[in-house]
Amino acid sequence: MTKGGGCENKSQFRMFKPTAEKEEIIDWIVDVVTEAGADACPPFVVGVGIGGDFELSCLLSKKALLRDLGRRNRDEFYAKLEADLLMKINALGLGPQGLGGDTTALACLVETAPCHIASLPVAVNIECHSHRHKTAII
Repeated sequence: MTKGGGCENKSQFRMFKPTAEKEEIIDWIVDVVTEAGADACPPFVVGVGIGGDFELSCLLSKKALLRDLGRRNRDEFYAKLEADLLMKINALGLGPQGLGGDTTALACLVETAPCHIASLPVAVNIECHSHRHKTAII
């Protein structure tokens, strides 16, 4: 997947306490998108990695970007989280290229992994509107 620097530079990681409420995590993810703003070339595809450790959560967030945009997470809890995040992100009104509108993101995709009980790593990887994929057969 080829990514532009604008969107890659706006990706973020945060280590939450394992007692963090779902809304706290949602609010942080929406804040990351808000901070990215027009610099990251919306409308976005937002990849979220939850769990694992510091490195794995970041890899999961990028892996999420490789999923087909219309394919929801198989886990009902995370499928609902994806839908809730997309609704809140689109409610920001940032819109295409930051010019306003109700399509700030095309999709929000979440990938997860088990993690240590003492931590809750979350990474957000933002992809621009171009969202280029390529497959090579070797």
